[in-house]
Amino acid sequence: MKRFSLSLVAMFVLAISAAAQVETWQIDPFHSAAQFAVRHFGISTVRGAFPKLSGTVQYDPGDPAKTVIDVTIDAASVNTRVEPRDKDLRSPNFFDVEKFPTITFKSKHAEAAGKGKLKVTGDLTIHGVTKEVVLDVDGPNGPFKDPRGNQHMGASATTQINRQDFGVKGAPGGVGDDVQITIDVEAVKPASPAAAK
Repeated sequence: MKRFSLSLVAMFVLAISAAAQVETWQIDPFHSAAQFAVRHFGISTVRGAFPKLSGTVQYDPGDPAKTVIDVTIDAASVNTRVEPRDKDLRSPNFFDVEKFPTITFKSKHAEAAGKGKLKVTGDLTIHGVTKEVVLDVDGPNGPFKDPRGNQHMGASATTQINRQDFGVKGAPGGVGDDVQITIDVEAVKPASPAAAK
């Protein structure tokens, strides 16, 4: 019985130790953005961004497979530097932001994909439609500690989707269906109160 109790204690300590290595980082909205690129009439590329996003990243440098990403993008923040086009993108012709105000990505699985790289599989929701996608992640890089003791790390993720799969059907023939997506994220883990003193 004593040996059994010691085994349970050891398992409990190991579980606590493993959990402690997984750290939660907050996405820094001032240094993060989601960009996209799509062909126009098949002859040029239009690029835009969603500069307003938020979320969290759970990361264990010793076990990247434990990575968990949860990102929410403000669909109305779409910016292609042409206001009439952005207004159209916010309309029911494309993102219909009044009805679907957010775009989200929630990871389900992560795996190492070479030195400093990850493959993260998760659910991407656009226009109220959810599809599984795979993000190719370069990073994370860091961490870097700022003068206040806060830690920062960064990563860039890319994927390609077909907008028709998500019910975004505006301007058929004029706007390409394949959309390249890049998400650049800087995440912050605040210094503990004791360390900040």
